[in-house]
Amino acid sequence: MRTGHRGAPASWSAPAAGEPSDGAREPGKRVKPRESVSGRAWRVLVWGAMVFFLVNVVLLIATVAVNSIATRWFGTLLPQGFTLHWYAQAWRDFQLASVLWVTVEVVGAVVVLSVLLGVPAAYALARVQFPGKRIAMLVFLLPLMVPPVTYGIPMATVMYKVGLAGTLSGVILANLVPALPFVILVMTPFIEQIDPNLEAAARIFGANTFRYFRYVLLPLLVPGMLAAALLVLVRTIGMFELTFFTAGPATQTLVVALYYAVFSTGVRAPQSIDAMAMIYMAITLIWVLIALQFVSPTQIVSRVKEQKR
Repeated sequence: MRTGHRGAPASWSAPAAGEPSDGAREPGKRVKPRESVSGRAWRVLVWGAMVFFLVNVVLLIATVAVNSIATRWFGTLLPQGFTLHWYAQAWRDFQLASVLWVTVEVVGAVVVLSVLLGVPAAYALARVQFPGKRIAMLVFLLPLMVPPVTYGIPMATVMYKVGLAGTLSGVILANLVPALPFVILVMTPFIEQIDPNLEAAARIFGANTFRYFRYVLLPLLVPGMLAAALLVLVRTIGMFELTFFTAGPATQTLVVALYYAVFSTGVRAPQSIDAMAMIYMAITLIWVLIALQFVSPTQIVSRVKEQKR
C-alpha cells in the first residue's frame, strides 16, 4: 500500500492550520453542523423582511412626528422651520382636554369592571367542572373571535332604542363586551397553575373564605390581574369600532376624536392632525410604560415554566 509522509496512508491529509485533529478535539464537545445554503438564504430573507418592516414603521412615525412640529415642509428634505404651534392649535380646535378626560374615565372604568367581573368567572372556569363548560367558555370568548363590527352594529341599535347610546355608560358597556373575555382568557390558565391544595391547607389551619382569599389567593393572582389589566387598557385605548358606534359628541375617546379630525368636513391643517396623532401615540405609550413598571408580560410564561419544574 502506498504511504504518504512517514508512513501515513495516501488518503490521509494533515489538518488545516488552527484546526484541532480528531485526537486533540475536546472530549464531549459537539461539532456544530454547517448551515446549508438554503437555510442561510432563508434566514437572510426573514431578517431582511423584518428589518424592512421596522424601517418603514420608524420612517412613518418619524414623518408624522417631524410634520407635527414643522412650519412648512414641501419639496425639501427637512422642514424650513420648527414650532410647537400645531400642538396648541390641536389642543384648542379638537378640545383635547375634555376628550382626554373622557378617555381616562372610559379606560379606567372598563379596566376595573373587567377585572372585578372576569377574575371570579375565570376562577369558576378553572376550578369547577360542570356540564357544558366548553360551550360556556366558547360563549365567553366569542367577542374575541368575531370582528367587533359584527356585533357592534346590533348592540348600538339596541343602545339607541334604550337611550344608552351617546352616554358615558353606553361607551363603557360597549367596551366591556370584548374586555371581559380578555380577562377570562388570561386569568383562566393563570389560576389553573395555582395548586388547589393551598386552599385545603388554609382550611386546615382555620382560615375562612375571606382570609384565604386575602392572604393566600390574592397575592398569587396579582401578577395575572395586572397582566390582564394591561391588555385591557391597551385594547380599550385603541378600540375604535365599538366606541364609534356608541359615542356621542361629548363621549368621544381620543381615537374616535382623531378619526373625526381627519375625515370631518372643513379645511384642517395636516400639521395639526399629525400633532393630535402624536398626542394619541404618546398617551398610549405612557399608559403602557406605567403598566410595565408593575408587571412584565413574560411573567405568565415564567410562572408556567416554574410550575413545570
